[in-house]
Amino acid sequence: MKLSPWLSACVIAGSLAGGLVRAQPAAPPKGTPADHASAPSASAGAVTLRVALDAAWQRTVAARESDGQRRRAEAERSAAASLWAAPPALELSHRDDRLQRNAGKRETGIGVAVPLWLPGQRSARAGTADAAVAQAQAAEQVARLRLAAELREAAWQIAALQAEATQADAQAQALKQLATDVERRVRAGDLARADALAAEAEHLAASALQTDVRLRLQAARARWTLLTGLTAAPDLPDGAPANGAHASTESHPELQLARQSTALAHQRVDLMRRSRRDAPELSVGLRQDVSGRAEASQGSVVVGLRLPFGTDDRNRPLEAAALAELDVAQTHEQRLGERLDSDIVAAREAQRSAEVQLDAETARARLLRERAALLNKSFRAGETALPELLRALAAATHADSAAARQTAALGLARARLQQALGRLP
Repeated sequence: MKLSPWLSACVIAGSLAGGLVRAQPAAPPKGTPADHASAPSASAGAVTLRVALDAAWQRTVAARESDGQRRRAEAERSAAASLWAAPPALELSHRDDRLQRNAGKRETGIGVAVPLWLPGQRSARAGTADAAVAQAQAAEQVARLRLAAELREAAWQIAALQAEATQADAQAQALKQLATDVERRVRAGDLARADALAAEAEHLAASALQTDVRLRLQAARARWTLLTGLTAAPDLPDGAPANGAHASTESHPELQLARQSTALAHQRVDLMRRSRRDAPELSVGLRQDVSGRAEASQGSVVVGLRLPFGTDDRNRPLEAAALAELDVAQTHEQRLGERLDSDIVAAREAQRSAEVQLDAETARARLLRERAALLNKSFRAGETALPELLRALAAATHADSAAARQTAALGLARARLQQALGRLP
């Protein structure tokens, strides 16, 4: 029995589709943006993860919260630079004897009371404000890093689904041609009707898989658009990123935030200890006295000082709260460092595992394509039935799809390692 043209096309399509997806996913249908799981160059409609992160950041609630936190910290810094510890107060007073002797005696005063800084209190409050500003900046970096994690997951999900869609398109096209040619040969009497039914059933299954993959790809792209506001697909890097085998967590944004929180707690303890009493008040004013109806008025300058006491009833709760905040911040910093080290080790192991799995899937796909080619020759010689060849072609196609998905899985594993190291796109 001679080999028909569709059979050669099917074997070639399966081989080429598998090889192309591992190097670079094929472009999606015309009119849709292209995604590259590990493409060496971006398509015209692709954007880098850095651009996507900037776009997504402008859409998040966290960006507004970060701006508000930074403005509050800047306001605290401005307040610490003030000449007085609290807003000044205007004092007005008037006294007369109208309800007693009614001799025309009266006294009128006007003055200003200015709260004063306690020794070292102003510098302590300025240090607290500076620490709050640094904490706000660190918190923004942490929020951006968490957003980057979402974008990385979404981008590589699109890449994996694009690889599946490419393989599904190739398989559906090859099986459609197969079903058409088998039907023609059945009418010519070369093959049995059962072969035509089997070929058509395989084509319908491939079409259903193609539709399912495209629906999932569309949902992934919709999620990407919701996150970033962009319709352009992500342009993902090709190959392994910079080596992070000996990378340190010292510059990790989460660890930086924990350290800034600890520094802020230290500053608040210092501020509390330098504010063991309410601010003293210096008052300066003018007073006019009239001794009686026939007497002339007399003016005088009044200077006063009000010194509040600091008691344990006031200070103990404040000190306990400040020390508790410091203890929590220090413990969180220690546990966070341990968790980050553990996450990095796990991410490195996941990347190595993905690399091993990709090598295995690539070798498996190559072997199954070679097997399909051998069965093709056997079929030409009349030694192999069509169903067995169909199974071999399906296995080769599925192996190519698995290799393509594993390529995207390796890219995601590398992205997760970068995330664990605290590196932004």
